[in-house]
Amino acid sequence: MKPADTALALLVALIWGLGFVFTRYALTEMSPTVLNLLRFAITALPCLLLPRPQLAWTVWVGISLLLVWQYLTQSWGISQGVPAGLTAVIVQSQALFTIAFAAVLLGERPTRAQLTGIGVAACGLLMICFTVGYDFTLVAFAVTMTAPIAFAFSNLLLRQARDVPMLDLFAWISFASLPPLALAAWVTDGGPAIWHELTHLSPGVMAAMLSLSVGSTTIGYWIWGRLLHAYSAAQVVPFALLVPFIGAGASSLVFGETFGPLRLTGMLIVVAGLAIMLLFGRARPPLPEVG
Repeated sequence: MKPADTALALLVALIWGLGFVFTRYALTEMSPTVLNLLRFAITALPCLLLPRPQLAWTVWVGISLLLVWQYLTQSWGISQGVPAGLTAVIVQSQALFTIAFAAVLLGERPTRAQLTGIGVAACGLLMICFTVGYDFTLVAFAVTMTAPIAFAFSNLLLRQARDVPMLDLFAWISFASLPPLALAAWVTDGGPAIWHELTHLSPGVMAAMLSLSVGSTTIGYWIWGRLLHAYSAAQVVPFALLVPFIGAGASSLVFGETFGPLRLTGMLIVVAGLAIMLLFGRARPPLPEVG
């Protein structure tokens, strides 16, 4: 990769890693539903200038609902005490689920390296499970674990939009996500509470929201899509391994989050498993259909 593009890939990893810190900070003044409603309302603004990508409505609805579920569950987990740094590691385990679901649903045969990585990452997640109950509940952990599952399913749907510009795609997906997010906010918070939260944001939280929407989503995915168009996935995707390290390190510095030996070891093992999958695993072609 060119030095400038390497710098851009590092910038995206930094933006996405810090996004978990900004989320926790914004949750001090906003509920998870209102936070995500405002985030995607801002992200959807480019729809006023960008053309709507040509995708089947089932793909639009599927990706939008999965996106809503992913961000609501991960932000709800953080609001319930799941450390932002740990959440960053959990969300990045989507690579494990993506490979597994592609094998089951699409017939893609995982390589030995991918199977090894899945096994290593699963062991790390199991070690993290043994630390549940000390600073957050089993329910909070279980709900947070559904975020990478939704992420994985959306990855499979996104394959049908490979030729669509990322900026256009995520702007319109964000727009399609607004109705279910507005409904969720109305049901859980109510109109008066939503209005109160939106009209009493501190400057710091407003800056965090702009970083999440404009930085993490709009700019981050635009750069990432540009890099994936210019280089192979094997050259670009490994930079995503930096996200959990940045998220965990930044949350430790900003919020004083600490991880016990068992949890820290589990987090490192998860990232090691992801590294094996991303750096050494290349998917085999699907099995031929019989008959």
